[in-house]
Amino acid sequence: MTDTLSRRTFIGAGAAALAGSVLPGQAGALESPAIVLRGAARPTAISSANSLAPVSRALELVLQGSDTLDAAVEGVKIQELDPKDNSVGYGGLPNEDGVVQLDASCVHGPTRRAGAVGSLEGIKTPSEVAKLVLKYTNHIMLVGEGAKKFALSYGFQDEDLLTPESRQLWLTWRANRGGSDDWLDVPDKTPMVVRPTGTINLNVVNAAGDLSSVTTTSGLAWKINGRVGDSPIVGAGQYTDNDVGSAGSTGRGESNIMVCGGFLTVEHMRRGMSPTDACLETLRRVMAMTPPRLLREDGRPAFSLQFYALNKKGEYGAASFFRARYAVHDGSGASFKDCAVLYPPK
Repeated sequence: MTDTLSRRTFIGAGAAALAGSVLPGQAGALESPAIVLRGAARPTAISSANSLAPVSRALELVLQGSDTLDAAVEGVKIQELDPKDNSVGYGGLPNEDGVVQLDASCVHGPTRRAGAVGSLEGIKTPSEVAKLVLKYTNHIMLVGEGAKKFALSYGFQDEDLLTPESRQLWLTWRANRGGSDDWLDVPDKTPMVVRPTGTINLNVVNAAGDLSSVTTTSGLAWKINGRVGDSPIVGAGQYTDNDVGSAGSTGRGESNIMVCGGFLTVEHMRRGMSPTDACLETLRRVMAMTPPRLLREDGRPAFSLQFYALNKKGEYGAASFFRARYAVHDGSGASFKDCAVLYPPK
């Protein structure tokens, strides 16, 4: 028996094969999980296409010996602190009342722990607060005023997160939201035909095969006060199983919540799918759960959704309904790559 395939793994594999066997005439047997072989991994960071900076920073820290969760959070913080990125953190687009409410969650693979915050106001880096929930509490999620009080107790500063640019976008939306209201239409050089959404998901693996994931967002622009999407929900916005891999998403959160997309994508990888195929299969499940009111006349979704996945070996992939990109750094340099698409251009 080789060092790679231990006696314990061999016995477990035999049990799994027996459990997955089907006798003649027998129905309903469950598919057995894939055998997970441990070994060295290729350090890799994969993220949504907000910027190349997060994956570059995350991989740099991992190669220096940092913990994967610390590296992932430091990566997404670059975008959270960038006032020009209005999808997350400082400068994120506000709710319908003009208030920026932020969400984030994270999972640390080696310790099997998670942390999250929802509807957090006044704190630029919700990913850091989510990590503190993971590290210092026996809870997973804190929301609203409680989350803010918790953050302030750790020395975070209460700040105005609405930048002049995001404020102007909100004012324009408010003035133009209805043709029969009492607000005057305001010309806009770049009218927003599609309602803005924005998020960053980042997944990291080190040479030992330890994984972590984090997702952070300002959520759907002009959302109802208190609305929370998939980003702070462990198993939806992101998920990590240190024996298998990590996955997360960006796009319409409500549709992802309905399929627990982060968890489901990891489970697809557990059953032997490649990261790309796992993402595509989760998108198919989303479509099966999508009501007609969210479909276009041609039957395709009237919203966007992307999934990003990374397995324990350092293999990665991403998929989207339509054309989209993602960012990755696997040691050979940071670059943007095209997502696999469920619906190719007609």
